[in-house]
Amino acid sequence: MQMTDNTVLVTGGGTGIGRGLAEALHRLGNQVIIAGRRHEPLQQVAEANPGIQVLPLDQADPADIRRFATELTDHYPDLNVVVNNAGTQRVEDLTSAGAGLAELTVAINLLGPIRLTAALLPSLLKKPRAAIVNVTSGLAFVPSAITPTYCATKAALHSYTQSLRFQLRKTSVQVIEIVPPHVQTALQGQRGFDPRAMPLDDYIAETMTLLQTQPQADEILVEGVKGFRFAERNGMYDEIYPAFNEAITADLGRA
Repeated sequence: MQMTDNTVLVTGGGTGIGRGLAEALHRLGNQVIIAGRRHEPLQQVAEANPGIQVLPLDQADPADIRRFATELTDHYPDLNVVVNNAGTQRVEDLTSAGAGLAELTVAINLLGPIRLTAALLPSLLKKPRAAIVNVTSGLAFVPSAITPTYCATKAALHSYTQSLRFQLRKTSVQVIEIVPPHVQTALQGQRGFDPRAMPLDDYIAETMTLLQTQPQADEILVEGVKGFRFAERNGMYDEIYPAFNEAITADLGRA
């Protein structure tokens, strides 16, 4: 992926990893548009970074995705990079919860990027160079049992990304997967600021370095996520999975 002179969309660009990526790409000289459901955090990013543009998007709503894609390509016809970052993560008790929360999580985290990619792909295919960047998670490979649907959507998005990359292999559209570890953001509420998690600024810095030094990479993996990403391949899954989830359960018990 070329890192300058792009027109870049970052969904979920108002907070956390999305904001960090948007600001870093903006500093490199790209035209950046951030999108999300909540206007206030988006506007705060735009005010702190003159030149970043804001568009509203409810990624859970198929009609709004269609509206958004039309508005985006009309206003920014040079759009050539899409960063599918927006997502939601909620703790679920599968013994008592209904399906509503799971359905919303699937709509935002999985159907959202699939629908948005489908809506924007015809325009991207016309560009001499373009990229689709899907942000998944280390939890796609070693799931957290307390956030089952989130983990399932990230695993599904990983699989979808592989298929998309193969189907687009002879086109000008590069498909990249960014796989974060546990990063200090508000995605998990107060749990998200666990001091054992990777600081957000450190994560963005390492990720941007990898994007710049490995322009043809299919996956962007900071060192801190490789244990999860390759747990099964390395024969460590059966050891890591129970230990990881027992630690989370213990932390919740102390909260």
